Amino acid sequence: MAAFRDMEEVSQGLLSLLGANRAEAQQRRLLGRHEQVVERLLETQDSAEQRLREILAAEEEVAQSLLDAKERAHQGGAELQQLEAELRKAGEEDTRLKASLLQLTRELEELKETEASLERQEREVDEDTTVTIPSAVYVAQLYRQISKIEWDYECEPGMVKGIHHGPSVAQPVQLDSTQLSKKFISDYLWNLVGTDW
Repeated sequence: MAAFRDMEEVSQGLLSLLGANRAEAQQRRLLGRHEQVVERLLETQDSAEQRLREILAAEEEVAQSLLDAKERAHQGGAELQQLEAELRKAGEEDTRLKASLLQLTRELEELKETEASLERQEREVDEDTTVTIPSAVYVAQLYRQISKIEWDYECEPGMVKGIHHGPSVAQPVQLDSTQLSKKFISDYLWNLVGTDW
């Protein structure tokens, strides 16, 4: 701005010089001043052009930085979405595994209860067997002595076989339980037993 004011002064001075027909010295002085103003104007123009180039370079750098930042932000957003999806998947898997673990824990508790129940039943059966088997053996031995029947335990299923050692002669016993009633078989066997014991 100051350069333009100086230029205007020089122009007005030249006009007044021409209009007043002043001395040649004043004309030279004004021309010298005009040259200085033109030089200052050219220097100012060069400086302004240099500053403009610097500003444009800075703007390009800022624009590139902004584009790079936007690209990084876009990539970061995509990575964030991917991480959120992976986090959701992991949460769903965790929920599924927790449910599975809970189910397995319940099944384990049920199995422990079943095992404890089976152990109790086994102890009860052992106790019953300890008491029952000797009495069953005693009853079987007593029945054998009374009936005098020697049983064939290796006969085919459904058959009742043995030998009755009667008062006079041994007599084979062979009955088919699939064709005869249990009552008939029982009555038949008790009829073999004599009452003279």
